[in-house]
Amino acid sequence: MKDPVLVIMAAGMGSRYGGLKQIDPVGLNGEKIIDFSLYDARLAGFRKAVFIIKEELLFEFQEHVFRQAEKYMEIEYVFQKREDIPEGFSVPEGREKPWGTGHAALCAARSIDAPYAVINADDFYGREAFQKIYQFLSNVGNEEKMSFAMVGYSLKNTVTENGYVSRGVCKTAQGMLKGIDERTQIEKRKSGISYTEDSGETWIRLPEDTVVSMNFWGFTPPFTKELERDFVRFFREDVPQNPLKAEFFLPFVVNDLLRDGKAEVTVLSSADKWYGVTYQEDKDTVVEAIRAMTERGEYPSPLWP
Repeated sequence: MKDPVLVIMAAGMGSRYGGLKQIDPVGLNGEKIIDFSLYDARLAGFRKAVFIIKEELLFEFQEHVFRQAEKYMEIEYVFQKREDIPEGFSVPEGREKPWGTGHAALCAARSIDAPYAVINADDFYGREAFQKIYQFLSNVGNEEKMSFAMVGYSLKNTVTENGYVSRGVCKTAQGMLKGIDERTQIEKRKSGISYTEDSGETWIRLPEDTVVSMNFWGFTPPFTKELERDFVRFFREDVPQNPLKAEFFLPFVVNDLLRDGKAEVTVLSSADKWYGVTYQEDKDTVVEAIRAMTERGEYPSPLWP
């Protein structure tokens, strides 16, 4: 079994944040959230990371992320492009959005022949998550079904005070994922954490301990073929219905495999609190949390010597 690889999705537009949040400093010495993820991943055992970025941001990532990280890990990158679509299709006129997390993962997975973990660049996951996913990927076998993993968080540890968030709401049983529903508008409300699917006309309550996905996945190489196959289906069925905004979500592909009995997904629970910068107002909370962890000795300062 080849050593697991870390895949980092960093091509998002950050429209709600109002800027390039992937390289916005949050640490005491200018460290970004992704620096802490790379540090934790290195301690867990990862030795190689593949970034998915937009081509026009290559210089910024080279200057602000790669230059330091490549002293401690092998760093590669691939570009996520709107023009990278299945043969026989075309980019809809006026389309500006990237194709989504499923396409981002596919861009990197095409060049990987080892088990790989997938994370968001702008999410702080906590060290336990990297340790658990690395251990899983290092020991995954050649089961009859494809065997994957997902790090699950309690919903209460993943919401913001500053607006709505998107989360994959999970159905689990005996530590296994049975299905996942992408909820694109979850908010903290006076009545509790709730989501809406009709622009706020009605709200549905979610228990605080609901298991949610934060796009921290562990896959094996056969998953790449499934991504390719479903990307074609996405263009055939979904894009014509919503050409400017349809998104190819990574959990949708996992759902299809679960439904068809082709894969099983182990849920690796994490008690750590997630931190992220969905909104500019979230930054102070993240800065304070990282400062406290640094003062407790959980991270050195500066992070990279």
